[in-house]
Amino acid sequence: MRQPKKFKAYPFDYHQEIEVEISALSNLGAGIARVQVEPEDAGFTSSIPGVGSKSTESLGWVVFVPHTLPGEKVLARIFRNDKAHSQADLVKVLQPSPDRLDPKCPLFGKCGGCQYQHLSYEKQLKWKTRQVEELLEHMAGVHTEVSPAIPSPKEWGYRSKITPHFKRPRDGKIGDIGFLLAGQRSHLVDVPHCPIAMDVINQEMPRIREETRANPKAYKKDATLLLRATEGRVETNHRNPISETVHVADRESGQDITFHFLAGDFFQNNPFILPAFTGYVAEQASSGGAKYLVDAYCGSGLFSLCLAHKFVQVAGVEVSETAADWARRNAELNNIENTTFLASSAEAIFGDITFPGDETAVVIDPPRKGCNEEFLTQLFAFGPSKVVYVSCNPATQMRDLKEFLTAGYKLTAVQPFDLFPQTRHLECVIVLEK
Repeated sequence: MRQPKKFKAYPFDYHQEIEVEISALSNLGAGIARVQVEPEDAGFTSSIPGVGSKSTESLGWVVFVPHTLPGEKVLARIFRNDKAHSQADLVKVLQPSPDRLDPKCPLFGKCGGCQYQHLSYEKQLKWKTRQVEELLEHMAGVHTEVSPAIPSPKEWGYRSKITPHFKRPRDGKIGDIGFLLAGQRSHLVDVPHCPIAMDVINQEMPRIREETRANPKAYKKDATLLLRATEGRVETNHRNPISETVHVADRESGQDITFHFLAGDFFQNNPFILPAFTGYVAEQASSGGAKYLVDAYCGSGLFSLCLAHKFVQVAGVEVSETAADWARRNAELNNIENTTFLASSAEAIFGDITFPGDETAVVIDPPRKGCNEEFLTQLFAFGPSKVVYVSCNPATQMRDLKEFLTAGYKLTAVQPFDLFPQTRHLECVIVLEK
């Protein structure tokens, strides 16, 4: 292949093949190798501890190689050199790890949806726990115990929602319907079957794909399909209401709460782990004796309603008016009377809260970008006795953790949950007390 115009030829040539040993996994799921390279010039001054400015000294250069495992020796092909590391493709595994498995999906390595199908599930959990530990240390400067990641009851067939993409029709035909190629930002791989999706989704996928391809005139640009499992069927219309039931084990000896919401709205996509997930949040939020609960970013009421039996009064806030409306309906349908819901940005909720801060716990479950400065400023001014911070992106969570520590909160628990087996993604719950 022709070398890209912007390729930087240090420290490796384009498509140079090198043998490396994988020592760890990155939080993006790629294998990490460290190799010794010579500084680019004699005047180079390294920021790496122990490396000076002499050209005779070598650098501990990092090479990221996807689909590799710690302990493996592999042949890798360089395709990019960045400022402090290189990116490479896996050519061949020379010495495999004893933890390496045959991937269940024939598209593993091509489809960018999964990163860990070649790794035993036990080791997936250990690496996810370790990655939270490393983020705590490097991003927040905190050395503390991280509880082992809680596994999903199902390792396969757990996703209740998938969203395959396709490009606008060309010559009257729709091409690949699937997900991004691994390492690509625009190219797709055709995915006729997804082993991490629920069985009912895979059963309906051929029909939905066929109907989509039979109607190319309906699409003038790139599009995304919705396949969401609900009550034994698959919903494809974003605006149609669907339902999900969550078992709450300690609610009057165990009861189910049914949530109704629009198919296109956010709701956790692994229903099998939700009883343990919401149960842990409930236990942590109520354990300090708080009488009141504020649920920021409440959506259709998952935490508000699953935790309501633990508190005298619950207030939820949600930026989506439709989701807040569904939260109110869900409270009514489940006969939960001690909740109120406000359709507003999370930053505005504390102006309408009359609960005393020292008797209130707050649950926050923000989007991947984490909490903004305005929200945190108002949260700290309100001064809740406890905060349970749920995040699908531990990196932004650890960034925000530094603000909590500065504001006088202490970290008392860190608990990862594996809502997304076979992938690099996880949910992390941290508990903070004033």
